[in-house]
Amino acid sequence: MTTERHEPATTADERTMLEGWLEYHRQTLAWKCEGLSNEQLRAASVAPSELSLMGLVRHMTDVERHWFRRVLTNEDAPPIHWSDADADGDFHLTEADTWADAHAAWQAEIGTARRNAARFGLDDISEGKHRRTGERFSLRWLYLHMIEEYARHNGHADLIRERIDGARGD
Repeated sequence: MTTERHEPATTADERTMLEGWLEYHRQTLAWKCEGLSNEQLRAASVAPSELSLMGLVRHMTDVERHWFRRVLTNEDAPPIHWSDADADGDFHLTEADTWADAHAAWQAEIGTARRNAARFGLDDISEGKHRRTGERFSLRWLYLHMIEEYARHNGHADLIRERIDGARGD
């Protein structure tokens, strides 16, 4: 599988730019994971951290699920990889966890996120609320937050990938 990253448009309308940047960052995380074995994808960055590329993908799966299902559309969609008992469960990998499963779950959540977001305008307010704060959010805010979330974790992915095999790139 070869990940194609598409540069976001430089002169498009706001929604096209926001969606373009979010897609770019999703593609970047996929690209950082490309060509590695399950063991490499599971490899922690540096002790004592448990941060790994597979863990980042599992984390972003639950982040996509939270914002585009639970908050945006008020869907009853419990987390996949973490729980109240294990808040960092997305990073607690076992031998049973595979890249194929993590990638498939992530792509499924991205697909649902795209479909759910398509039903809303940028200024529309979420049907659900944040589970801790009770706040509602505009789709614009969700897009910006997701871009920020991916950008931050793509920085982590850059360092992890370089540590695994020396691969670098923006």
